Amino acid sequence: MSEPEAVSGVRGVKSAARTVELLELLAARQNRPARLRELSEALGAPRSSVYALLRTLTEHGWVRTDPSGTLYSVGIRALLAGTTYLDADPYLRIVQPLINDLSARLDETIHYGRLDRTDIVYLATHESSQYLRPFSRVGRRLPAFSTALGKALLAERLDTDLADHVPDTLKPLTPNTHTNHDALIKDLRATAERGYAIDNEENFVGVVCYGFSLRFTTPPIDAISCSIPIDRLSPARTEELIEAMRLTRLSIERMAPIDHTMP
Repeated sequence: MSEPEAVSGVRGVKSAARTVELLELLAARQNRPARLRELSEALGAPRSSVYALLRTLTEHGWVRTDPSGTLYSVGIRALLAGTTYLDADPYLRIVQPLINDLSARLDETIHYGRLDRTDIVYLATHESSQYLRPFSRVGRRLPAFSTALGKALLAERLDTDLADHVPDTLKPLTPNTHTNHDALIKDLRATAERGYAIDNEENFVGVVCYGFSLRFTTPPIDAISCSIPIDRLSPARTEELIEAMRLTRLSIERMAPIDHTMP
């Protein structure tokens, strides 16, 4: 390969990586559109190159702008790609009806999520009829170290690749979020011994969550959890929720293809 071809190849890879970083940055902002200056500063890239990427992505539907053309957010093509991922997932079709049934029986909110680097991505949620969120949680991500879903999966990695899934700095979401790595490790060891994780108001004040890893892959990358307002908790209710979650996990693991290659 000649030197120009090599340089061209490297530039192509860098451009693709920057495009992905840009889309992930916009997705992480959720419903907060961004200006060109904000995106340029966040990516550490010249405004001219970021603007060129934004124009291309807008033309192809991956990014959208407001009427003024100065605010950018994720476009409809990202939704189509995400929907395709969910439709093709071999586990979601098994998990979804089981967590829907569990949620209906308990009348509590049940989540299904997957570990992605240091975050948990929500693949399915069935809400309690007693309180409804004004947005869909599917596709959203939260730090693994502060969620019951994430801690259930991190506890499976205490002796393997834990460092790959925990950020160097633990940023608190509530006053109860772990900000110390030693405290987090202690919590994860308790989780491993107990068999399930507890999010004790670590993501949302007033909400406790119980999480169970799904062991149909090695190591597990999926988990289910149950969220409940703390004012509805009692020792008897906690025991009921945990046992119901445990039985649902067993049902999912019996039905799921073991060690299937993940998409």
